[in-house]
Amino acid sequence: MRLWGMRAVVVNEFGGPEVLVQADIDRPSPGPGEVLVDVSVSGVNFLDVYQRTGASPLRPPFSAGVEGVGVVAEIGEMVTDLRAGQRVGWLTGGQGSFADAVVVAADKAVAIPDEIDDERAAAVLMQGVTAQYLATDTYPIQPGDPVLIHAAAGGVGQLLTQIAKIRGGVVIGTVSTEAKAKVARANGADHTLSYEDFATQVRELTDGMGVAAVYDGVGATTFEGSLESLRPRGVFVVYGTASGPTPPLDIPRLNTGGSLYVTRPTVVHYTATTEELRRRTDDLFTWLASGQLQANIGGRYPVGQISDAFRALESRRSTGKLLLTH
Repeated sequence: MRLWGMRAVVVNEFGGPEVLVQADIDRPSPGPGEVLVDVSVSGVNFLDVYQRTGASPLRPPFSAGVEGVGVVAEIGEMVTDLRAGQRVGWLTGGQGSFADAVVVAADKAVAIPDEIDDERAAAVLMQGVTAQYLATDTYPIQPGDPVLIHAAAGGVGQLLTQIAKIRGGVVIGTVSTEAKAKVARANGADHTLSYEDFATQVRELTDGMGVAAVYDGVGATTFEGSLESLRPRGVFVVYGTASGPTPPLDIPRLNTGGSLYVTRPTVVHYTATTEELRRRTDDLFTWLASGQLQANIGGRYPVGQISDAFRALESRRSTGKLLLTH
């Protein structure tokens, strides 16, 4: 049943940030296993870029946005662990989150503790869960492990650096400017490097051995250098392709590099169950509440300025999490 209209951001054709347009649509009602949430804050993510440019299975027309925080307005049938009036967040299961309200799968929603405000919660959902699983499961950082984190001043990079330090790692971060180097160091990076010939610099910092793991959300431009930065049996984690798709991998290269491992994790596979998702967000909210983790917000944009938010994200000028306010 449809009740009344609301604002949403829709994509009617693939393209740049300009194809994100506001529209009036019907306000939905939740079905079985779903909740309707009045959105207060939405997160800006590269997943939205992939959807908007045709690099995901989604095809236009569609409502944009995947992540947000808000208050439950209605409960669908068979939902027993959430209630109306409760604050919740989600990073999947809520397609169309750049809207006044969105239907979210109840098993993909997480309760927000009272001590965490909406903006800080939104700042550690998609990017924080990504950083948490990268550092604890994809390659579980051990005390003393040297790791290389590309784009260390970015949204994931800042959180991943902090979590790597919580786990006792030694963090080498790549950055594009001295201003971003200061941001990375403020989040705990032990060393910051420029992208120019970073593999040689990594070898020098690790007495020629290389790092235990490379966390790479950049993709095409850092691919070869990342492989060259690894120690024998090191792990190359490609979790994003901000600079473009990675080139084909020559499998024997893993042998000559020292029996290397390569993996391409995605958040869907690391939050496959409700229990796993909520375990990861529980870690993040606990670290936030204790002060071990800081949520770094790089910018706030009204929904009407959504194209500007994505231009900032895609130009890589931003540091920290970009948010849309409703």
